[in-house]
Amino acid sequence: MSKKKVANRPVNNIDKVSPKVSRVSENEMSANKNFHIVGIGASAGGLRAFEEFFKGIPVKADINMAFVLVQHLAPDHKSILAELISRYTSMPVFEVEDGMKVQANCIYIIPPKFDMAFCNGTLELLDPIAPHGQRLPIDFFFHSLAHDQQERSIGLVFSGTGSDGTLGIRAIKGVGGMVMVQSPETAEFDGMIKSAIATRMVDYQLSPADMGVQLIAYVKHIYNKMPRRSIINESYNNSALKKIFVLLRNHTSHNFSQYKLSTINRRIERRLAVHQIKDINNYVLFLQRTPKEIDALFYDLLIGVTHFFRDAQAFMDLEKHVIPQLFADASADNLIRVWCVGCSTGEEAYSVAILLREHMERIKKDYKVQLFATDIDNRAITTARTGCYPASVAKDISPERLQRFFSVENDGNVYRIHKVIRDMLIFSKQDVIKDPPFSKLDLLCCRNLLIYLNMELQEKLISLFHYALRPGGVLMLGTSEGVGKAHAMFEVMNRKQKLFQRKDNNFGMAQLAYHDYVSIPHNKKINIDKQPIPSSHTSLRELTERTLINKLAPASVLFKANGDILYLHGKSGAFLELLPGEVIINNVLKMAKEGLRYQLKEALHIAVNTKDIVRCSNLKVKNNDHFQHFNMTLCPVIVDASLSLDLYLYLMLMEDQPSEQEAINPNKTKPAKSKTVNSNDSEQVLRIKELQGELRSKNEYLQVTEEQLETANEELKSSNEEMQSINEELQSTNEELETSNEELETSKEELQSINEELGTVNSELQTKVLDLSIANNDMNNLLAGTRIATIFVDQRLRILRFTPTAHIIINLLASDVGRPVGHIASNLIGYKSLVSDIQSVLDTLNSKKIEVQTVNNDWYAMNMQPYRTLDNIIEGAVISFIDITKVKKIQLELQDSETKLRCLFDNVPFGVAYHAMIYDSQGNALDYRFLDTNESYQTLTGINPKGKTAREAIPGIENAPFDWLAIFDQVVSTGKSARFEKRLWPSNILCDCLVFRYKPEHFMTVFINITQRKQAEEALANSKAQIQQLSSAAPVIKD
Repeated sequence: MSKKKVANRPVNNIDKVSPKVSRVSENEMSANKNFHIVGIGASAGGLRAFEEFFKGIPVKADINMAFVLVQHLAPDHKSILAELISRYTSMPVFEVEDGMKVQANCIYIIPPKFDMAFCNGTLELLDPIAPHGQRLPIDFFFHSLAHDQQERSIGLVFSGTGSDGTLGIRAIKGVGGMVMVQSPETAEFDGMIKSAIATRMVDYQLSPADMGVQLIAYVKHIYNKMPRRSIINESYNNSALKKIFVLLRNHTSHNFSQYKLSTINRRIERRLAVHQIKDINNYVLFLQRTPKEIDALFYDLLIGVTHFFRDAQAFMDLEKHVIPQLFADASADNLIRVWCVGCSTGEEAYSVAILLREHMERIKKDYKVQLFATDIDNRAITTARTGCYPASVAKDISPERLQRFFSVENDGNVYRIHKVIRDMLIFSKQDVIKDPPFSKLDLLCCRNLLIYLNMELQEKLISLFHYALRPGGVLMLGTSEGVGKAHAMFEVMNRKQKLFQRKDNNFGMAQLAYHDYVSIPHNKKINIDKQPIPSSHTSLRELTERTLINKLAPASVLFKANGDILYLHGKSGAFLELLPGEVIINNVLKMAKEGLRYQLKEALHIAVNTKDIVRCSNLKVKNNDHFQHFNMTLCPVIVDASLSLDLYLYLMLMEDQPSEQEAINPNKTKPAKSKTVNSNDSEQVLRIKELQGELRSKNEYLQVTEEQLETANEELKSSNEEMQSINEELQSTNEELETSNEELETSKEELQSINEELGTVNSELQTKVLDLSIANNDMNNLLAGTRIATIFVDQRLRILRFTPTAHIIINLLASDVGRPVGHIASNLIGYKSLVSDIQSVLDTLNSKKIEVQTVNNDWYAMNMQPYRTLDNIIEGAVISFIDITKVKKIQLELQDSETKLRCLFDNVPFGVAYHAMIYDSQGNALDYRFLDTNESYQTLTGINPKGKTAREAIPGIENAPFDWLAIFDQVVSTGKSARFEKRLWPSNILCDCLVFRYKPEHFMTVFINITQRKQAEEALANSKAQIQQLSSAAPVIKD
């Protein structure tokens, strides 16, 4: 995986820490141990949980922790999480840069598009391998945190969907760390939380606001606790640990006294830290008073780390080399028996069942298979029996197997194992330490259980497994486990993948050897004529060969290069014997009697190196109180690969060698000794005897030296075995760390459908954020464009923000944010109640409008109203100032015009009236109303009709000779003015009438009194008529 560089940017103004992107030294690494690293994982709904969590941490508390936030982020959008988190805390907040060194009292946030790991005090960014939608960044970080920090690691899981973080908290708990989750009822989305709780590895379930105080108390207890070794010693001195074992045994019926002390101690230390108990003796009292804590400790001691096809290579070897062998010699009626010990929630047991089913389908034969799966944890067995697993197991299973052996349920959130596989298994609660085992097994799987047990219990279980397996049965152990000292019981099939085969008839051979090794009296003849009666089906050739072998072939032993016996022929008790106390020993080098052992070792060394036949004649082997002579022949034998993994085996033939006297004349008695002896012969005889004595003493010295060498070799072997035992203990201890690393390889994919929903939610959220950003930009530009001065204040009348034009009215600067508004001088004339008016608005929740004037003679409409959130919560007030200078000027001008018009209206010499038509529902004119009249009108008519209808103001007008209503309706309807001369009713004054419409359904009438003009015109007309008459009547005068 490649690494990317991301810009390092602190997002708040506090610059207490200046993180540097550099590799840490050993001193810095040790310094990092002075504070804890807290990993926090969240997804949907996490922002609100982050806010409550950091607000809940006391401001002046000695935190001494660094917080690393891993949030599911959209890869194609820039994250603003760091900026948002900085609003809730005074600690520096940083978006992580590759290689950033972690320091105490700081917050670090994962950037988008990366996985993040913690290594030696720094945060490393890596390109994710998994495709988008299947990434589990929280699990990835928690695994690295557990591997680096061990029992100091702390993991928190907040709101979110899916199951990311579940495997990570298993890793943290596996190394003795602490896990805390948000209580489901306080979370917006509880999928991740419930998945974590289902592991039964959660120490605290709290609301985010309460987590901070509990976390600080936990860390303080960790710093104040005594060193681990002192706890161990004190536990034994005070028998406190034994009392805990007794309480566990009485409450759960399970004995943990033979578990590894280091494992037990880490778990107890963690429980002490969870409850802030400083002394282990007080913890014993706490256990006695709190039965639920005994259950919690019991499940804490059970480390259920498992998944489908765990250690893929081991299952591949099981599929290719072991399972075909199980079915090779079996008939259709044979029962294949398998036992999975410590099956936990059943994933590995189902994996074995799938491999068995696939092989039967491949060979097209159906065998009876009985697969027993047992565990000490009853809740895990219940889960295994249901056969239902989260969708994230799809990462460990090939698509073909998912389709063939699983069905999808619960809208794709659950995979259920098919009935054909489920019916192959029998799940049962069993304590392998005390409960009887299953027997006659073809395959026994016990993976990663022995690493948690001490050597004594491991040896006991290995012997138990040997008993449970049939001859040739296969034992499958975990990658860090082995058969230890029981190598005589098992043949190694695959040392790397820990596959062992039970050796044939080990115990039976030992019992056979015991009876055969009983020494035969020297003077007793062995009756070899008593042979079993051959079967009638045996051929004459086989009968002849068998008889020759039994009667003529010498006693012989077939063994490996290391001396392990594979086959015995004939009576071997004359030269082999069992050692005291070792019942199942089957090594020819250890079982060889005195006189044979040294020569056999030398001959075997020569035969192994040269691959030649080695012969040793006249070996003097001690048998009870006498010596027996043998001729030994050691022959290398090339072996077929189907019979043994060794290329060469070695066959030792032991032929009886008669004494020299018996060989020359076995029936003749010894002659009498000569009475006279030659002197030279006498000296020669003495010299020979002297040399024989020296040779005898040298042989005795050589034998003593050989015995000392053998003793030294035995001691060295014992030391080697002790070192091997210590090494296995260290490997077992290291397995707990490897288990955590294995979790990283077995990270489960996120449920695809949930990921798609999460992606959709993230897209919607980003869209809303973008829309909000656009809306904010539009609003800012709108306010700036309209030049509306606006000031926002909180409930304590402190300035939150303001628009640029506000400084014209109130002398505001950028540094005034946070100051009370009453402390700022304003440019308003005659207005001193700004603070009281704002407070009144907040108290009454009623808006207030006031027109104010500045020193520049500008007028503004000041509008005060409460600031309401979307949840209808009052968080302050908004004061806006709208420039009404021009409006004010127009109003003054309009007021002046109205004054002038009113003066003209009231003083013109003719009558003016404003009317409004009155219609019925059909649109027919019924009447009209006088809206206003001047004094001239009232003088002409003799009435004041203002506000009255025509019928009210002029009774009997409907009987008037002229239809005024029809004329008025026509003008209003058509919009065409009318002019005519009529006499007013009831004054009977002749007027020049002008009617016109000034707005819909409204009209105005003007009445000019023309009575005098008419009278003058009539008088003039009369005068003209009289003159005309006179003119016509006068006589014509002719010149």
